[in-house]
Amino acid sequence: MRAAMGQGASHEFETCHHRKTAQTLDEVSSHNAAKVATDKDKCPVCGMFVAKYPGFLAQIQFRDGSTAFFDGPKDFFNYYLAIDKYNPGKKTGDILAVFVTNYYTQSPINARTALYVAGSDINGPMGKELVPFEKTEEAGDFKKDHKGTALFLFNDVTNEVLKGLDK
Repeated sequence: MRAAMGQGASHEFETCHHRKTAQTLDEVSSHNAAKVATDKDKCPVCGMFVAKYPGFLAQIQFRDGSTAFFDGPKDFFNYYLAIDKYNPGKKTGDILAVFVTNYYTQSPINARTALYVAGSDINGPMGKELVPFEKTEEAGDFKKDHKGTALFLFNDVTNEVLKGLDK
C-alpha cells in the first residue's frame, strides 16, 4: 500500500506509476471513450443520481455494452472490490474500461492508471473521497495544497483504504 509519500519516494513512485501505465494502456483501447451519464443514471452503491456530480463521476463499462456510473471514486471502488454483491453474475473479467474524473481538468481518465489522493480537505458527494489525477505532479500538488495524507495507485486501493476515508 502506498501511503503518504515523502519527497524521497517521489522518484520511485513516478517510475512505478509509469511502468504500470505502460502495462495497462492497451487494456483500454483507443476506441473506448467515457460515456455521458444521464439524469436517470443512479449509483448502484448509494442510489444517488450521478449526473448531478460531474466533477466526481466514475464509470465501469462492461463487455456486454452496459455501464455502471458512480457519484465518486469511493463508490466506484466499493463496487469494483465487491462486484458480485452489487451486480451478481458479473465479474472483473467482464470489465472493458474504467474511468474516473480528473479533479483539476474535469476530464475522464483511465481509472487504472490514475493516482488517488486520500485524506484531503475536499469532500465528494458522499463525504471524504479519493481524489483522482492523471499526472504525478498534479496529485502531488493537490496533496500538498489540500492537506492530503496518502497517495494510491489503482491496485493499492483496498477495502481498508476505503474504510479509512470515513474515519
